[in-house]
Amino acid sequence: MTTVGSYEAKTHFSQLMERVARGERVIITRHNTPVAMLQPVSPQPKGSPEEIIAQVKAFRRRYRLEGLNIKEMKETGRA
Repeated sequence: MTTVGSYEAKTHFSQLMERVARGERVIITRHNTPVAMLQPVSPQPKGSPEEIIAQVKAFRRRYRLEGLNIKEMKETGRA
């Protein structure tokens, strides 16, 4: 794990981001005290378009407006 000062991190941020993208972790310090860490993000699993559409449809079945009108909801509180 690499440690860099805040000034160096600011000056060479794009280079640090490249290193992080390759899997490295970088600790940023201020006056030799660690204050932040840059680390790669775990990849999020992606579903197929069919799976995503099925999830949206299931969400819409679970949550209904039950007679509410979108226009009325927008106007609520506007007076």
